[in-house]
Amino acid sequence: MTDFLLELRCEEIPARMQLKASDDLARLFTDELAKAGLKPSAIESFVTPRRLALIVRGLPLETAAVSEEFKGPRTSAPAQALDGFLRKTGLTQDQLEERDGVWFAVVNTPGRATTDVLAQAVPTVIRAFPWPKSMRWGAASQTTESLRWVRPLKGIVAILGDQLVDIEIEGLRSGYATLGHRFHHPDEITIGGAHDYVEKLRACHVIASHQERQAIIEAKADEAAAAHGYTVIEDKGLVAENAGLTEWPVPLLGDFDPAFLEVPPEVIQLTLRINQKYFVLRDTDGNLAPAFICTANIEAKDGGAAIIAGNRKVLAARLSDARFFWEQDRKTSLADHAKKLERITFHEKLGTVADKVKRVAKLAECLVTEGMVPNCDPALARQAAELCKADLVTEKVGEFPELQGIMGGYYARAEGLPDAVADAIRDHYKPVGQGDDVPTAPVTVAVSLADKLDNLAAFFTIMELPTGSRDPFALRRAALSAIQTIFACRLRLPLLQILVPAVLEIWYQRQSAEQSRDADRTRFVNEILAVAGVGTETLDPRDRLEILMLTHPGIEVLDSAAPRKVLDFFADRLKVQQKEAGVRHDLIDAVFALGGEDDLVRLLARVKALQSFVATDDGATLLAGYKRAANILKKESPPSVTPAKAGVSNGGEQTPEVPASAGMSANYTPEPAEAALIAALDAAEPRAAQAVTEERFEDAMAALATLRAPIDAFFDSVTVNDPDPAKRASRLALLARVRDAVHNVADFSKIAG
Repeated sequence: MTDFLLELRCEEIPARMQLKASDDLARLFTDELAKAGLKPSAIESFVTPRRLALIVRGLPLETAAVSEEFKGPRTSAPAQALDGFLRKTGLTQDQLEERDGVWFAVVNTPGRATTDVLAQAVPTVIRAFPWPKSMRWGAASQTTESLRWVRPLKGIVAILGDQLVDIEIEGLRSGYATLGHRFHHPDEITIGGAHDYVEKLRACHVIASHQERQAIIEAKADEAAAAHGYTVIEDKGLVAENAGLTEWPVPLLGDFDPAFLEVPPEVIQLTLRINQKYFVLRDTDGNLAPAFICTANIEAKDGGAAIIAGNRKVLAARLSDARFFWEQDRKTSLADHAKKLERITFHEKLGTVADKVKRVAKLAECLVTEGMVPNCDPALARQAAELCKADLVTEKVGEFPELQGIMGGYYARAEGLPDAVADAIRDHYKPVGQGDDVPTAPVTVAVSLADKLDNLAAFFTIMELPTGSRDPFALRRAALSAIQTIFACRLRLPLLQILVPAVLEIWYQRQSAEQSRDADRTRFVNEILAVAGVGTETLDPRDRLEILMLTHPGIEVLDSAAPRKVLDFFADRLKVQQKEAGVRHDLIDAVFALGGEDDLVRLLARVKALQSFVATDDGATLLAGYKRAANILKKESPPSVTPAKAGVSNGGEQTPEVPASAGMSANYTPEPAEAALIAALDAAEPRAAQAVTEERFEDAMAALATLRAPIDAFFDSVTVNDPDPAKRASRLALLARVRDAVHNVADFSKIAG
């Protein structure tokens, strides 16, 4: 067994592509070896800005000979079948073997020298390499068939043991030579094989391992910061990026003018990180320090003083620009900035960002005035909503879009607006992902929810829905964020009551060119409803929405079912959100299936009570009894005959009295188990219904648990499909009553088990 070294040297590989390229090289090479029947004991991959490399451990010097047997057609089969078999195996008829009237082909493949396998595999891997972006170069680039690589390929090292593997691709031939560090060792170095590759590169100031370079950067950056009393703000992505920019990383600490700290810290942080690839530092008080750490690619003779001075000069220019934009943006009030939102299209079917802001402001105020977000000033909620998108037109957010909201909060506070408004503008995008802070301040909650609910209502109304992995408007994230906020703040939010007016508002905005949005609105709506012949006194908002959509011919196609679809979408997202908490998705379906449940806090409380119940023996038995009843009812539609009344003599035997509310059939006397079930239902139904109304869901489950024994006894001793039509009809109606009693709590047909 021996080891194989492959190095593909080229011009600088972008840092963001390096780690994936290293993994791709190992994967593609493993696949090519597997095709030849070679299975290495291990593969190590390396990547630097100027080279991709791998070491394949434990390869034999030649592949094993392989003998394969193929079963062919019968000897009596038509000639066409035999011809096809011969073409497939590459043999002639006299090379086949006949066994019991069937042709067999034995194909013997001799072993191949591993060098031949590698000489074929390497060009295949190079040509098939999946770079995100690649290029052609030189005279050969005039044809699209020429070699493509991320940057011009300059050299190939391919050594099996100590033997050179002869490879030629596009005029580039493999050899033993590579290059060391661009400045410390620009001359060629000769590699003996896999055994000395890493150490020879290290001696020439190249650290081949990306992971080792990351570790060096982290350790030396922490060491340099600690020497000045600072700490490095952790940033794994920046560590990886700097490791991808250097072959011999040397972290150096520099400083900048503390006067720049008057600029918001997020701006300084992004300027250092995004523009300059510097590490950001904090002082002992946790504040941003007027210092940075850059990563050089050389060990300078002056200890890096000239490098630090040059970086300090560049950073000063960057921070001067940042301070200029910060000062310029503050010269205009947020209210004036907000007027410019009329020039930004939110979506071609939904108008401008200014239109969206109007909807969000109205929705936020509604959430507060309806008591859905308690302890909140509606005027502050509206003010924050009207200004929440104003920073989108500022210079600073134009440079760093990730600062939207954050800069708005700073501008609002600098303008002297109330802290609650500034905080709401800053945090209304939150939470933006798993682990992000969930807003709890009332004004912030109102604006944040209004923004996300408007997004959902708007895009569902124009039928721009998420599909598969495609979610261009981040609606899944919006729903999850809204769910997190609702649960964190325990908000009793009837979603349909909010979503229907939200969709109506979108409809009104789309009609603004035809009708006034103020004085004429009521007249306009009433006229449309009058055309439909429907009065407005008791009309449900959902019905009004449906009628508006169906009766007005001028509007483009909108989805009047959007509120219900958004609610179903919330149900799907709730399953995802609660999966980690161990809440079963089928139980969420069981509660949602009842309809009318759009309060997520109440819904989850009911689901958790249901989950605890079905885990008990009573719950499991009741579920089995329910499903048995439901299956019978599927086959036999129960007529509207009420169960028989107990208490009538049956051969001298007195059965338990049943309340009159159970109904009666004068044709027969119910059997004891039947009467007992009627009595149990009469007791359990009102108890369960009252408990659900009062949101005592555990008590509702306890009431249902009392039905377990009567249902078991009923199925054990009572024949449902009795020959007597009256008995059969009454018992089917009784089973329907059992089903309906259970459905007061949840739709058990949705529960697995």
